Amino acid sequence: MSLDHDLDPEDLKIVSLARSARARTGAVEGAAVRDDAGRSYVATTVTLPALALSAIQVAVAMAISSGAGALEAAALVTEADLDADIDLAVLREVAAPAGIRVIRADPAGIVQSVNALA
Repeated sequence: MSLDHDLDPEDLKIVSLARSARARTGAVEGAAVRDDAGRSYVATTVTLPALALSAIQVAVAMAISSGAGALEAAALVTEADLDADIDLAVLREVAAPAGIRVIRADPAGIVQSVNALA
């Protein structure tokens, strides 16, 4: 995993969790989010005939349904780009007051981008 983006250990942890979930299930995407209390939630894409959700959407839903007040970081492991129209909108809705750090990594765990959303 690349450290070129100056990620702290907690950010590296959610990248690793997202990567492991994706690899374990063979999903297109793996995601992990960290709430403002430091808890992590891990998910993969859901692709069913009647339901399709991105890994970010599932991870956010898990966090919110578990009582998370806000999210401070999200990691997505995928070969594709982050869906700016859907995933970023979802993350903005649940961002901590200081914003949310969004990390995208490739399947090898190499960080491709780090962005801060307000």
